[in-house]
Amino acid sequence: MGRRQNSLLIGALLLGWVVWTWFMPPAFAARVDPYVSRYLKVTQPVDLPADAQGTMQSFTALDLSAGKQLFESNCINCHVGGATLPNPRVSLSLADLRGASPPRDNIRALVQFTRLPKNYDGTEDSYTCRELSPQTATDEELAQLAAFILQAARVAPGWGSKDF
Repeated sequence: MGRRQNSLLIGALLLGWVVWTWFMPPAFAARVDPYVSRYLKVTQPVDLPADAQGTMQSFTALDLSAGKQLFESNCINCHVGGATLPNPRVSLSLADLRGASPPRDNIRALVQFTRLPKNYDGTEDSYTCRELSPQTATDEELAQLAAFILQAARVAPGWGSKDF
């Protein structure tokens, strides 16, 4: 091949790469959020409690990154840093999640809560927490959201702190 043909080939490949990365399907675009690897300390799959019976469920750094994105889209206005702005006495710390009625310290309980939020003692619907319908997020996405919250409650510095 001549020099001109090589240049054209390289240019075409470069243009193809730019177009591919710009219009790439979301599944290919998935990236681990730096917060997940740095503060949640997840680079390998992590096991989290799936239910109250102690069954464990494994989540990858990509799962937690997707959960973080859902958290940022739906929860962060009231729960920045794991705090609960409408009720500062109750945070998203593990202790407070365990103390809720029913306890919200596992994936299944958090998914159920996000579908139909109840107040902390479980006696009535919560009007301060936004319900996430199946049209807003699938059960798998809510499990990723729950995994992000639980892992943050386990290891993120300052998560759920009641000191603003």
